[in-house]
Amino acid sequence: MENLRVIEGDLIARDLRFVILAARFNERVVEGLVRGAVDALRRHGAGDKQIEIVRVPGAYDMPLAARRLAQSRRYDAIVALGAVIRGATAHFDYVAGECSSGLARVSQETGVPVGFGVLTTDTAEQAMDRAGGKAGNKGADAALAALELANLLRRLES
Repeated sequence: MENLRVIEGDLIARDLRFVILAARFNERVVEGLVRGAVDALRRHGAGDKQIEIVRVPGAYDMPLAARRLAQSRRYDAIVALGAVIRGATAHFDYVAGECSSGLARVSQETGVPVGFGVLTTDTAEQAMDRAGGKAGNKGADAALAALELANLLRRLES
């Protein structure tokens, strides 16, 4: 294995442009994710002019906005942040499923990486734990995944 050539992305923002796509529903949770994502991108070299935030009503609305953002070719990566918390009805399953499959489809069809930071939890406490609480910050994780993949795709093109 040591003689094999390995191609991978790095975590240096350089001149990459990012858009954070944030749902307003469950805003208290999502704001923690946004703070984590912005902090992670800044810590890896992104300046404020390289980061934009676009807000949508909820997680179900994210795929349409993500597609439009990807098609604009203004961004090297999208960081999708939201929170879908299970309730007493099947609504959770529909919203979470459509959001995740829609965002994956956008990435696959446009070639623009979409870091998936949409929490799907059983309780609000679990969501808060993952938005900067004791379980870390999944917004930061999604931003770093998008950054790494954007750099990998650049390497694969050259």
